[in-house]
Parts: sequence; C-alpha cells; structure tokens
Amino acid sequence: MGRASGDGWAPGEGAPSGAGGGSRFGDGRGDNVAGAPRERSGGGARPVWSRDFALFFVARGVARLGDTMLPVALAAGLLQHGYGAGAVGLAMAATAAAFAGLVVFGGVIADRFSTRKLMIGADLVRLGTQSFAAVLFLMDHVVLWEICAIGVVNGVAGAVFQPGVAGMVPRLASDLQGANGAIRIAESAAQLAGPAVAGLLVGFASPGGVFAAHAATYAVSALCLLLLRLPPLPQGSRSPGRGASAFKADLVEGWREFRSRTWLWGVIAVWCVYMIAVHGPTVPLVATEVVQEHGPRAYGLVNSALGAGTVVGGLLALRLRPRRMLRAGAIALVGFAGFPATVGLGLDVPAMAAGAAVAGAGMSFWGVMWATSVQTQVQPDVLNRIHAYDVAGSLAMMPVGQALAGPAAAALGADHVLLVSGAMSFVVVIALLSVPAIRGLVRVDPPTARSGRRGIRGEVCAEKG
Repeated sequence: MGRASGDGWAPGEGAPSGAGGGSRFGDGRGDNVAGAPRERSGGGARPVWSRDFALFFVARGVARLGDTMLPVALAAGLLQHGYGAGAVGLAMAATAAAFAGLVVFGGVIADRFSTRKLMIGADLVRLGTQSFAAVLFLMDHVVLWEICAIGVVNGVAGAVFQPGVAGMVPRLASDLQGANGAIRIAESAAQLAGPAVAGLLVGFASPGGVFAAHAATYAVSALCLLLLRLPPLPQGSRSPGRGASAFKADLVEGWREFRSRTWLWGVIAVWCVYMIAVHGPTVPLVATEVVQEHGPRAYGLVNSALGAGTVVGGLLALRLRPRRMLRAGAIALVGFAGFPATVGLGLDVPAMAAGAAVAGAGMSFWGVMWATSVQTQVQPDVLNRIHAYDVAGSLAMMPVGQALAGPAAAALGADHVLLVSGAMSFVVVIALLSVPAIRGLVRVDPPTARSGRRGIRGEVCAEKG
C-alpha cells in the first residue's frame, strides 16, 4: 500500500534516476521540473544544494520514512483484527502487482505529460487512499478486500509516480553523483528511523495512527513538488503524438532505446539472476533464522546495521569519483556476500551486524553509481520510459526468489541456501564485470553530456515536467 518506489535493491530503484544533462526543459505551460545544469560561468557549475534540490531532498526522505513505516502498520493492524500472515502478504502483494504490471506504461505517460503534475496527482491520490485506510483502522472496520483494493490503487499511482523521479535529479543539481549520494543518505536515515517511529505510534496510538502519518508523508511530498520553481519549456521541444497508435509507438521506442544499450539491459539481465539467487532468498531467510535463533531484538539490530551501512555507502559515493562507475559499483557489490554468509555460517549477532553493515555500504555505493550512469548516459526524451523498463525488469524476479526461498530451505536447509546466496553474490559481480560494455562504460559528466547531446538532439527534450 506504499509508494512501491523501491528499497534500494534494484539497480535503478531506491536511488532516484533521471535524465542526463542538457538545457532547461519544460512543458510549455510553466510546469516542468527544474532545469539541467547551467553553463559554466566563472565560478563553475551549479553545486548540489539549492532551494529546489532541498525541496526534492525533503520529499524523497519523507517518502522513504513513510514507506518504512507502512509494513509495521499493515502487519500490526491486520493481525490485530484477526487476520494472519497470509493476509498481510496479500495486502502487500496487491500494491506490488499493480505497480510492476503498469510501471512501463507509466513511463510512456510520464514522457507525454507534465511529470511534475503526474507526481503531485499520484501523491494526492495516495493521500486520499491512506487517509481512508486510517479511518477504517481507527473505526475498527477492517475488511481485507477493501485493504487490498486500496493497495491496488496505490500501486497504480506508484506506477505513474515512479518514472517521473527519473527526470528530477539532473535538473536540480549539476553534480549528479553528489545529488544521488545525498538522497541515498536521506533515504537510508529514514529507513533506520521509520520502523522505530511506526512501532512507537502503534504502541502509543494505534495502527490507524500510523496510516494517518503515512498519508501525511504524501502531503509533504506533494507540497515540496508543488513549491519547486520551474522554468518554461524551450522552443522546439518535441511534442508526443496523440492517440493509441502514438502511445504504442512511444512504448516501442522506449523498448528499442532500452535494448540498444548493452550495458543497460546487461545489468538488468544479471539483476534478474541476483533477485532469484541472492536478494530474494536472503531477506525472508535472514529474518527467519535470526529471529528463531536470537530473537526479534537481534533482527532489529541487524536491520539497523544494514541501514547504517547504506548511509556509509552514500557518504563514500559523495567522495569517490571513479572513471568507470559501473565497474567500481560492481566491485563494491562483493560486500553484500557478508549479509547472507554470516547468518548462514551461524555467527554471533555482532558478526551478523557487521556483515549487514558491509552489505548495506556496498549496495548503496552501487545504487549511486548505477543511478548516475543512467542519468548521464541516457537522452532525456526517453529517460522516463527507460527508467520504467529498468524498474520493471529489476523487480520482476524478486517475488520468484522469495517464493523459492521456502522450498529451497526445506530441501537444503536455510543455512545452506544462505551460503549459496553469499557465493552467488560473487558470481553476480563476475558476470557484471565480464561484460565489456558494463565494465568499460566511462563516466560522462553533465557539461560533456550537454555538448554531446546538442549535436544529436538539437537540445530537444520531450520530457514533460
């Protein structure tokens, strides 16, 4: 029932992606996102921090805080009203299924309309649905199908919202890597605080109070997006055609652009294996093993260590500027092996927490490298659609890995499955580095990207908003 905006595990999810540099883009109606990097003038390019970037930074941090609060509220609320774990999973799956099934179409929509208006509209829809859910829980009138229906609506809204995130960061700051790192830190800090805040609200108020707080995060996000100062669209920008045939053409063009970049689809293909063999089994089996062997407090400590690691990874991404970003990010992914391996080996809680922290740092660093690569390598007029394919492909295999975790643990033992997942982390890294287009991709900084795209696109951008 949340934003379905990613949790940092997908290559492009969790760290907002966006288009590369270029001139300022708008929609001809005074409602586009803030512009791409300005020309250098004396003091150099515009720094990361500005009023508009600060608004977007707050929006993403608050969004992540709400998303990490929601699972606690949903589980506590449904269990309190007599439903079981299956009902909780069904309610969460309703959002995930709607999001995954429609996000590709959301990418086309985002390239045809004002993405800022679409994002604000999606936030307002979810403000209404989560407020309604809060009322249902506060009035003790909780029916599973109603909660699932709310989840479906939220998933549809998330599918419209998420592709628009792709076009925001490069129009708000010229230092894309620094901006992505800062946002990653904000989201990681929110991930640390969200479950604790939700637990307090459940204890002192009720699950309905958490839903009300979650609804408020959508209001904050919408307000921040509304307050962005946005210049008009320059003359000559491409206007997408109208009608079903034009919509289909845009969808096909997005797929063609996605398929034409070996480094892009190569990462997504490897990520499908990663989701099935590494991340999918790790999350449920680590939770089960740690809780059973050491109790829920230990699991909370391990999760907190994971979140702290992602903060460290974001800080490292602010400092390190590798020339071949995907190669550096792939090497950092080696650290994730410590998360499932320490649990599979039956080590003590401090060792598991250390493994989780290293895993979080590696994953966070990879996320920034990936997001920045997409933002600087992909033309703005197809970025939203490519980001949508990225999100859909990245998340497609996650439920498969999670579904296979139980049968695999029953057949081999949870500890052995976790050790295999740790070993597969190395296989994934080797696979990424074995593709020349991935390991050899050279970073493109915004000023270079601007001049390069001018000759190709004539500084024309179809990204609306």
